[in-house]
Amino acid sequence: MPFKKLYAEIQKKLEDLEIVTPTPFQSKSIPVIKSGSNVYCTAAKDSGKTTTLILTTLQKLKFEAVGTLPRAIVLVENKEKALELYDAFLIYTRHSSLRVYVGLEHVYLDLQKSEIFEGVDILISTPETMNKLFLSNGVGTSQLMIFSVDDAEFLVQKTAYNALMSITQSIDKCQYVLYSEKMHPILKRFESYFMEYSKKVTI
Repeated sequence: MPFKKLYAEIQKKLEDLEIVTPTPFQSKSIPVIKSGSNVYCTAAKDSGKTTTLILTTLQKLKFEAVGTLPRAIVLVENKEKALELYDAFLIYTRHSSLRVYVGLEHVYLDLQKSEIFEGVDILISTPETMNKLFLSNGVGTSQLMIFSVDDAEFLVQKTAYNALMSITQSIDKCQYVLYSEKMHPILKRFESYFMEYSKKVTI
């Protein structure tokens, strides 16, 4: 069972939340993501994709704070989804040392840079805001381990697509995981860029 192979602290959180049995998608995807490969995860709505994103991110970071630079980046479509995902992460990270931060379009960029500089483990934002942080040297990437995109269909939008391509060109090496309901041709195009040698999990 995938949950049994996660860190004990994560298993305890799942028990507290009364999440006992993984969904079929989680059973299939968690071992593949844990292997360290780049992964396209495609499954229907409410199949457990966002929970999988959270669990595998926490597993990758060994459920502990380290250093000051982000070790996980998560991109979402808009501010509302960023704040939703932040709240979802907090359910698991509250009372732990892990630091989760949301980069927001309307917040003064220099303020966000100074707050990130103080130390962040998981950084959540939209591609456009994340790209601004990258271009202003507000995000160091030398410690980055995993880069995920939740509900990645929005990357068909030109501004989001271009921002993502700009961001990934600034990253030397990390694991990429894209979650979507369907495999759009635009998403498949990333195989020629940062999703090389990727595996596919489809439910």
